[in-house]
Amino acid sequence: MKRNVYFVSGTGTGIGKSYATGYIARLWNGKGIRTITQKFIQTGNREISEDIELHRRIMGCPLLPEDIQKLTMPEIFSYPCSPHLASRIDGRSIDFEKIKKCTDILSGRFDRVLIEGAGGLMVPLTETLLTIDYVKRENYPLILVAPSVLGSINHILLSLEAVAARGIKLYAFAYNLFENEGLEDERIKKDTRDYISGYLEKHFPDTIFMDIPALELR
Repeated sequence: MKRNVYFVSGTGTGIGKSYATGYIARLWNGKGIRTITQKFIQTGNREISEDIELHRRIMGCPLLPEDIQKLTMPEIFSYPCSPHLASRIDGRSIDFEKIKKCTDILSGRFDRVLIEGAGGLMVPLTETLLTIDYVKRENYPLILVAPSVLGSINHILLSLEAVAARGIKLYAFAYNLFENEGLEDERIKKDTRDYISGYLEKHFPDTIFMDIPALELR
């Protein structure tokens, strides 16, 4: 295991995981911790990962040499769906050895690497391998991202139970505070934060709680 590699996953799809990944990289770089992000499997694109492009916007930098070399986007599939289906549609298997090699190169060049997953924790990468089991197999510390909207508590607790059942190290919990298409309710947002914060203190006492604020992006 590379001890400077962290895996970022979420409680579902469309909950701001890419935004949170870019924000955490920006935060760490601002503290002098040289950090790069990797989208290990991108779906719905062809030549370049749109999530990596978003990361760089949030980080305030252009595409990096590692992006041009495709080290940060080793596997790209054309159809916007879960990796197991995208792989089937494009007629080729996911090359996990290629992904690992790219991750290892990045971990040697930077202080920290943030790997962004595809969708939520239980998304299938292949017919037999879930994202959460890939995280367990590679022994990556996990950063779990969740939105601050109605229904989040249920999805967060289910995700945390799955993490605990597999003995995965939960490094941090990232709570998205930015607006989510008008779905937020300030009372629900605060109550969810308080409830999950208390739950983590009891069941995951070593986990860092991170608020992900809204940024003015150009």
